[in-house]
Amino acid sequence: MADNRGKKPKPGETVVLIEVPRGLLDDLPQADKQAVSEAVGKPIALNGYDDDGRAELQFTDDSGVIHFIYVKPDFIRATK
Repeated sequence: MADNRGKKPKPGETVVLIEVPRGLLDDLPQADKQAVSEAVGKPIALNGYDDDGRAELQFTDDSGVIHFIYVKPDFIRATK
């Protein structure tokens, strides 16, 4: 897991998913697994943080399907 260097991105910012957390892809349909895997390293919208502190990320895949994923802030970094 990469270091976020102490900067927690703010809701509304664009972030980069730096890696897929272990277990995130478990039990997902193959198309969703592929979409999430392909999102690594690309700009993604940070919608906010849930009550557990996980970041809610939103992105649209190449087919136009909108995806929402939740990850710990350690798995994202600000784009700036």
